Amino acid sequence: MSFQFKPIGLIHSPFKEKFGIPRQPGLVPEIRATLELVPPYNNPEAVAELEGYSHIWIQFVFHQILNQEWQPRVRPPRLGGNQRVGVFASRSPFRPNPIGLSVVVLEQVVVDGDSVVLELSGVDLLDATPVLDIKPYIAYVDSVPDAECGFAPAAPEKLLRVQFSPQAEEQLQGRVDAVDLRALIIRLLELDPRPAYAAEDGRVYGFRLYDFDLRWQVDGDRVLVLELAG
Repeated sequence: MSFQFKPIGLIHSPFKEKFGIPRQPGLVPEIRATLELVPPYNNPEAVAELEGYSHIWIQFVFHQILNQEWQPRVRPPRLGGNQRVGVFASRSPFRPNPIGLSVVVLEQVVVDGDSVVLELSGVDLLDATPVLDIKPYIAYVDSVPDAECGFAPAAPEKLLRVQFSPQAEEQLQGRVDAVDLRALIIRLLELDPRPAYAAEDGRVYGFRLYDFDLRWQVDGDRVLVLELAG
């Protein structure tokens, strides 16, 4: 038995590559993104009353790994990348069916003619991610306060202090979104997005964010933002 699904929409987010994306939704509330519904699902009637919910579930496709094999055991970043667990005991994208599930904040529903866009925050989604479905988050059934959470019993701690080089400061201040962008960069880097197997002090790391390459390096418990390279 097999199934075929059509995307109902596409995500537009600041993340142009997988590296640098928070490992779970909600860890960085400052991240803003939009979900653009595509025909024929861009019908305003399809989102009627959705604004009554503060959060929504998004089912999506890990579209950049469609040609990669799934693995029965994986190495979650939460365990330092050194310990294997069963794929179904993890949120690894390398699954039999590369489908993801995220709960995000619904900031606003914008309807303009045949354009239907959901404004979101707290996302962990790559730009151009295909979305399969949307469902409202309902607290009395979706929240289980006394649930046991295996090897991830609590949110990860902030590991690093973030500072900006003079060059990065100058580049940041030249942007109209300087205040919000500073907060976003700090939130992203203080959680230490480096893979455990590649966590080297002094090494320069970088990933594409919005329209620039964010370059940074770690020294002990400090991150130095080197530049926002255009």
